[in-house]
This record gives sequence, C-alpha cells and structure tokens, in this order.
Amino acid sequence: MNNKKKKKKKTQVPFRLNLLFFIVFLLFSVLILRLGVVQIVYGEDYKREIERTEDVTVNNPVPRGKMFDTNGKIVVDNVPENAITYTNNGASQKEMLEVAGRLAKLIHKDADKVTERDMKDYWIVTNPKEAEKKVSEKELEQLKVKYEDDEYDKKVYQLTLDRITEGDLNRLSEQEIEIIAIYREFVSGYKFTPQIVKNKDVTPEEFAVVSENLQLLPGVDTTTDWERSYAFSDTLRSVLGGVTTSDKGLPAEEIDYYLSRDYSRNDRVGTSYLEKQYEDVLHGQKAKVKNITDQSGKIVSTEVISEGQRGKDLVLTIDMDLQLTVEKIIEEELWAAKSFPGTNLLDRAYVVLMDPNTGEIKSLAGKKIVRSEKTGKTEMQDDALGTFTTTYNVGSTVKGATILTGFQTGVIRPGSSFYDAPLYIAGTPPKKSWKSFGSINDANALKVSSNVYMFHTAIKIGEGRYVPHGSLPINTDAFNTIRQHFSQFGLGVRTGIDLPGEQNGFKGTSTLPGHLMDLSIGQYDTYSAMQLAQYVSTIANGGNRMEPHMVREIREPQLDNELGPIVQEIQPKVLNRLDLEDGWIERVQLGFKKVMQEQGGTAVGFFGGKSYSPAGKTGTAESFYDGPLKSYKMASVMNLSLVGYAPSDSPEIAMSVIVPWAYTGGTDNRANLKIGERVLDAYFELKTQRAAGLDVEQNTETENSEEEE
Repeated sequence: MNNKKKKKKKTQVPFRLNLLFFIVFLLFSVLILRLGVVQIVYGEDYKREIERTEDVTVNNPVPRGKMFDTNGKIVVDNVPENAITYTNNGASQKEMLEVAGRLAKLIHKDADKVTERDMKDYWIVTNPKEAEKKVSEKELEQLKVKYEDDEYDKKVYQLTLDRITEGDLNRLSEQEIEIIAIYREFVSGYKFTPQIVKNKDVTPEEFAVVSENLQLLPGVDTTTDWERSYAFSDTLRSVLGGVTTSDKGLPAEEIDYYLSRDYSRNDRVGTSYLEKQYEDVLHGQKAKVKNITDQSGKIVSTEVISEGQRGKDLVLTIDMDLQLTVEKIIEEELWAAKSFPGTNLLDRAYVVLMDPNTGEIKSLAGKKIVRSEKTGKTEMQDDALGTFTTTYNVGSTVKGATILTGFQTGVIRPGSSFYDAPLYIAGTPPKKSWKSFGSINDANALKVSSNVYMFHTAIKIGEGRYVPHGSLPINTDAFNTIRQHFSQFGLGVRTGIDLPGEQNGFKGTSTLPGHLMDLSIGQYDTYSAMQLAQYVSTIANGGNRMEPHMVREIREPQLDNELGPIVQEIQPKVLNRLDLEDGWIERVQLGFKKVMQEQGGTAVGFFGGKSYSPAGKTGTAESFYDGPLKSYKMASVMNLSLVGYAPSDSPEIAMSVIVPWAYTGGTDNRANLKIGERVLDAYFELKTQRAAGLDVEQNTETENSEEEE
C-alpha cells in the first residue's frame, strides 16, 4: 500500500516539469515570432528611424513692423492676403511636375514670367524620346571623345535645347504652360523653405479647393501672406521707402550682407529710406522650424522652435494731418505761380517743418510738376526726397549765419554799421543791394536784406580793404573760414537726418573776391531745405544745432493698430553748440523778427500782425537752371527761399521753404512767401483746433494734374 503511494508521488514531479518546459517553449516561440515581425515586417521602418538625421533649422518670415504718425495714426500697415506655397522636401523633378500638374487644375496661374527656356526644359522632360532624337548617335560619340562626363551631359543638353523648334513649343497647351508657370515657382525656392506660388488675387474658391486637396499635393500649403499698404496713398511714399517682393527676395547687390545676418534668399527687405534705414527693427523675429529628415532627405517630422514675432513698430515724428495740409498748399501755390510770366522752368517746391528744440521733423514735403508719358499732360508728383537730396543757391536766407560769422571772427560787433551803397571793384560788375540804404546796422541789414552789409563783413573776414574802382586782394582762407562757421549751423554739411542719401551741396571752386561776397549772401554754394531748417532752428533755439530725425519711438508690436510698449525713445541730440558771447544770437533773432513784424521788413506784408509772432528771413538768388529741360541748361533763373520760426520769443516750430527756378525776368511771383505764410497759418490753426478738441478733417483728394496752356 505504501509502495503504491510512493509511485504516485513520483509520477507527479515529471508532469509539472513538462508543463513548465512547455510554458517556457511557448514564451520563446512568441518572442521569436515577435522578433521576426520586427525584423522582417518593420525592419526597414525602424532602420530609417535609426538613420534619420536633423536638418538645418529653417527660418520662416514674419510680417514687417508698422509705421504710425506722431499722433498714433497708422501710416504703413500690412494687409493680409491668401497665399499658396510650396516647400521642396527633397522631391524629384518628376514628383514636382506631377504636383504642379494637379495644382494647375485647381488654380489659375499667370504665365507672364514663363520664358522660352522654361518651356524647352519642360518639353525635354515630357518628351524624352523625341528629345533623344535631337542629337544623333554620331554626335554623341564625338562629344563623348571631347568631354568628361559632367561636361558631356551639359553639352548634350544644350544641343538638345538649341534644336527644339518653335513648332515643338507651339504644341504645348495652355494647361501645360500653366503647369510650367507653377513648376517654375517650385524650383525657384530653396530646400525646406516655403516658396510663394501665388499670393495675388487668390480667390476664396481656389484657397478652399487647394486646402481640401492638400493630401494629394505634397509640399503645397495654404497660408496667409502680407503686403505693405499705405493709409495716406502717395503721401510721403518716397521717404517711407520700398520693400522687395517675395519674387525678388534679397537684393542681388547685398545678398552676402543679408545672408550673413541669418536672412533667407527669398526674404523681403527694405530697399530704400525708412524701410531700409530701420530694417533691423522692422523685419521682426522670424519663426524657427527644425525639420527632421531621413537619410534620403525627406522630412519625417517638424519641430517648432519659436513662433516668431512680427517686426517692431515705428512711431514717426511726422504729423500726417499737417503733412497733408502742407502738400496741398505747395500744390496749389505751384499751380498758381505757374500763371505768372517767366515761369516756364518752375516745376518744384520744398517745405520742411521741424521742432527747433528736439529736431523732430513735423512735415517733410516736396512737390514736382512732371509731364506724364502716358497722357502727355502735366501732373503733380511727390518729391519729399528733394528736401535733403537736392541743393540750390538759396540767397539771403543765410545772412543770419553771415552776421554771426562776423561776430565770431571779430570783424563786426552787435550794432556795427556800414554804409550801404554800390561797391565798384575792378574787373567785377557792381556789387549792390536791391536799393541803397545808407548807414545801416546789423539788425536792420537783416530786416531789409542789405547785400552790401554782408559784402563788407566778408571783405573784413578776408582781410581785404575796399577802394572804389580798385582791385580787392583778399586772403582766400576766408572761403574756408566762412564755410566752417556756416557748417556750425548745418549749412553745406550733412544734417544727420536718419535717412540715407543726404547731400552736402555744391561748393564753388573759385577764390575770386567777388565770389567770396556771393558766398556771404547765399549765391555761391548750394544748400538743401533740410539744411536751411537745421540752420534756422539753431538760431531759434539759441545756438544748439539739433540732429533732425523722422522716428520718435520704437515700440513692441500689438494686435490691430494699437501702439505697444516703448522699446526705445529717440532722444534729442545736440550736434554742436555755437560758441557765442551774450547778446550775439539775440541780435540775429531781433533782425529776423524785424523781417516779419516791423514796417519795412522784407516779409512784413505777409507776416505782419500774425498772432503767433513769427521771425525769419527771405531769400532770392540769381542762379542757373539745372533741371530736366536740357535745352534750357544754365539759363539765368531766380531761386526763392524762406526760413522762419514761431513764436519769436519761445519758438516751437521752425520752417524752411525753397522754390527753385521760380521765375526768369523781373516778375517775382512771391511763391516762397505765399507758401510760407499759409504753412505757418495752417500749423497754428491745427494746434488751435486740437486744443479745442475739434476733429481735424482732411481732404486727401487734391488736384494733381493740369493741362498745359
């Protein structure tokens, strides 16, 4: 009995072991099966996953910063527009052509940029057998003997291109031409960088149907692009500057510069003036996307590193309500002046309004009458750039600088007098004022615009001695002395305005005594309206030459058209301080006040009795025509100018006006004074309206063209 029990116990042990072995066997079988699946079924996928690499980070562009005027009105904005893009993720030529063909069925793409070479390249790809027949076997053998592999392929391809006939290309359908136009955009981009295929006139239907079929269009995407818009049309457009298109991308002449600063080749950048001057501020922080690619170069996944932020905004010093008013005044007065006799060469005028205490430019206006090539009629165009890129003889407006130069060099003192009568110098035409004034002091010489007073001052600076009808030897260093002192006011030098392209002006090369006298009355060297504004501001504020600037603040971007937090506020900058004794500049200020407010002053007929108490100086210069009408080159003309500021006891605005080639002959149209009076009136009227809380309404639709009589 006991033996039987023992036998039963022995048979139970092997059964448990067998069960254990069987379970282990099953587990190993499952493991082997799993390994097989991993190796055989998913092996290639995992291999690619292991071998995948991180490609370079791609920077996607963002909209540029906006521009506002000094009152917060939007001047330059970004208008969103639907866009269709293509990103080359390493697709082959054949794959891109297939996608272009599908996309051509969904959108309309203008073929105006398609070239004959584009069509030939497409014809070769789509007609490979016919293309092969263009070059004979014998020719291929001859080329193979002459050239290495790479050069051989190029020669064969070029020979094939040359032999594609007009008939071959005429067989291309309109649909195929459209495919070529799309394919052209595909290949013009850079790997992993979105390229605009179409961003003009993308219809809602096109945008929707492409969006719905993106799975059939690898590399294609629908997005929102932007375009610069200008709230005040052409007002100040030339000064605001331009931006390259998405087609052009980086300017060819500056491509290395921008690439070194992490730009992409198809980025849009500022090409001129404010857009270019403040490119670093306006272009924004681009979105950064890292593309993860496999060994074949195709994108496996993307990773957003940073979202990016549109460019920072500029708040300009310009008051657009004032700017529009000033431009309208210039236009109206230019057309009115043209009704006077002898004004066939008159075609332009310039005005600069500047805060004399800070250098802020409140208005930068220029207008030019040109003949339209399309209509044959004359029309008015913006020429604000001319305020600092063109220079002219300006006449007596510089006499304030001549008086102060006389003070600084010690040849005259406040109150010094000369006898105003014609000067007769051997070999020189009589040098005289517009009338003889007899004995006259410095302040009254400014009031009545005595030339002779300035001549005597210049002669003394040149260490000369006037003897009637005799020769007048001078120390020619006087030319440099006067110019160096004039430069303290900004005359004949760059003012430092934050815009590129500013001109110094022309300096005469002769050192004859007569030309030294001409220099002292503004009829030898040339100056710009911007230089005159800086000059009169220096007198107005008591001797500080302020750097003019167009940008007041840089601000963080905000949604809509709101102003964000200030990043940087442009502080007033004193370029130099005049070295003056007490009472010197006050003497010139007195003379300028007499010009506009005292009986007998050259501008009292326009500014006498004004409540804003103006001060300033008129100018008329005998000059030579140097404009666009070649047949009149070097004709004798009169340039008109005006500088002023107000109020005279506490200046808040300074003004310069230049009307080049205003008239020929003896009929003065007084365009400088008419423009200047209306501009200062408008400034203070606008100030009064705002103080009263009234809305300022502007009619921007000014008369901009007029048929010639």
